[in-house]
Amino acid sequence: MLVAIDVGNSEVKLALVRDGRVLAVRRAPTRARAASYDVEGLLVAALENASSSTIDAIAMVSVVPRWGEAVTEFAARIGRPLLVADAGTIPMSVRLPQPGAVGADRLLDAFAALRLHGAPVIVVDLGTATTVDAVAADGAFVGGAIAPGLSLGLVALSSGTARLPHVSLATPGRAIGRDTDEAIRSGAVFGHVGVVRELTTRIAGELVPPGAPRPTVVVTGGLSAAPWVELLDDVDIIDPQLTLKGLSLLHAEVGVVVAS
Repeated sequence: MLVAIDVGNSEVKLALVRDGRVLAVRRAPTRARAASYDVEGLLVAALENASSSTIDAIAMVSVVPRWGEAVTEFAARIGRPLLVADAGTIPMSVRLPQPGAVGADRLLDAFAALRLHGAPVIVVDLGTATTVDAVAADGAFVGGAIAPGLSLGLVALSSGTARLPHVSLATPGRAIGRDTDEAIRSGAVFGHVGVVRELTTRIAGELVPPGAPRPTVVVTGGLSAAPWVELLDDVDIIDPQLTLKGLSLLHAEVGVVVAS
């Protein structure tokens, strides 16, 4: 059994994977301070009645160095091999001046989308940041766009102004807000839909020549299950578990476990 761990800026997701199937997912906020015992707590919750002796290996992608260190310490403590997803271990061409500077999470999502859905493909990740990344017809990662995420925008609006409140995230029923909270939700949600739509449209136009079939568009990330995602145009697949599936695919394809 494989343990897949996705460490994002806001949330850590740990999943058990058997024969390519994600069996259990546990989540926890990404705290600034982390130790191997934090990882163990997530694993114990995911295992439930199973035993840690059934674990064959651990695969991780992380954008938070301290959590990456904690997972590495945990793997060493329980004596299990660790595969760290990054530009050096993900078997994908990166057609950029600095391939190693690409975020491992972006590259892993692109790899997973390519293996699962073919190319050309665009991956929209709705997390702390919203990323829109492109994989060309030949399977190469060619870059993308990074924008503030929807939830991050709401926090910035309330913390950066004197009188605007922090509102809960909900899909507004109308664009014309009748009070401040409704107006903020309208601007945040419908505005973010516009951001994603514009970026996806522009990237698709640059990714394929005129007259060619449009790229497949895959949406993932913590907000990918939100109702407002249905407002996005030309979305083909919504897959909140794309990153975890990518770790499973990477582990199966690499064949040998590589520790960073």
